[in-house]
Amino acid sequence: MTLELLIHSIVRQTTILIAQLATSGGARAPLAQIADQVFLDLVRELERQGVSRRVSADMFGLGLRTYQRKIQRLSESRTDRGRSLWEAVLEHVRGQTIVARAEILLRFSSDDEDQVRGVLHDLCESRLIFSSGTGHSTVYRAASEEELGALRQMRTPGGLDELIWTLIYQLGPVNVDEILGYGGLERAELEAALSRLLASGCVELTEQQGVSVYRSSSLVIPMGAPVGWEAAVFDHFKAMVNTIAARLGEDRAGASPADRAGGSTYSLDVWDGHPFVEEVYGTLARLRSLLGEQREKVEQFNAEHAVPENYTRVVLYAGQCLIREGNTGNGESA
Repeated sequence: MTLELLIHSIVRQTTILIAQLATSGGARAPLAQIADQVFLDLVRELERQGVSRRVSADMFGLGLRTYQRKIQRLSESRTDRGRSLWEAVLEHVRGQTIVARAEILLRFSSDDEDQVRGVLHDLCESRLIFSSGTGHSTVYRAASEEELGALRQMRTPGGLDELIWTLIYQLGPVNVDEILGYGGLERAELEAALSRLLASGCVELTEQQGVSVYRSSSLVIPMGAPVGWEAAVFDHFKAMVNTIAARLGEDRAGASPADRAGGSTYSLDVWDGHPFVEEVYGTLARLRSLLGEQREKVEQFNAEHAVPENYTRVVLYAGQCLIREGNTGNGESA
C-alpha cells in the first residue's frame, strides 16, 4: 500500500508538471495522445526490465488477452494493420483533395471513434491538415508541400537545438529514428537541427555497427539563456529520475553522507530579518560556482586525454524554489 501511495503521488506531481508545460507562456500543447503514450511507454519499460506480459497485464489489472489487444490497438490502426492510427489517418487525408469527417469515421470504423477524433484534432494542431466547418459538416484537407515549407520557415528553432542536444547527451549514442521515436518532430526539422549542432561542435557523428549515431560528451545551457529552458527542464528531470532509479536498485536500508548515489532534500524556513536569510538564498549560487569550476577542470582534462571506452558519468543536480507560506491577512493562504 505504501508503494501504491508513492506511485500515485509521483503520477500526480508529474501530471501537474505536464499541465504547466502544456500551458507555458500561453501555449496550448495538444495532449490527445498522452494517456496512450504513457501506457505504451510503461509496457515497453516493463518488458525491458524483464517483466513478462502476463505479469504486466496483472499489474494493470487486465486479463492477458485484453492487455494484448489494448497494446495492439494503440500500437497500430485496427483498420490498417502495421501502421499507427495517426499515420493511417494522415495518409488517408493526403490521398484526397478534401474529405468529410463522416467519411473518415466510416473509413476507420474498426477503430475507436474518440481516438480517431483525437488524431484529427492532433493533426490539425500540428498544422499537417486543415479543417473547415463544424460538427458533421467538418471537412479536412492535407497541407501542401508549399504550405509545410512555409510553416517550417515561420517556425523559429528557439530551444529546439538545445532540447535535441540534451536528448543526444542523455541517450547517446542515438540514431535519427530513435530521436524521432520521441514524437513531435518531422524528419526535416530534426535533420536541420542536427546539422546546426554538428557545425557548432555540440554533437559528433560516428558509426556504430554500421549505423550512423550521434553522441555528445558535454551539455551546457547558459544560466538565463532566452532559449533552451526546455532542455534544462528535461536535463534536470532526467537527472532526478536516474538518481532515484539508481537508488532503488541499491540497498535502501540506510544512506550515509559517503554514498555516491542518492539525494537529499532540504527545506529551510526564513523570513525578512532572519540572520541567515541571505546565506540561504546564496547557497545555490555558491553551489553552481563550485560545480561549474569542477566541470571546467574535468572537461579540460578529458579534452587533453583519451576517454576510455568504459567510464562513470557522475550526475549532480541542484535547484531551489521559494514557497510563500502563511496568510494574506484575511485568513486565506498566501
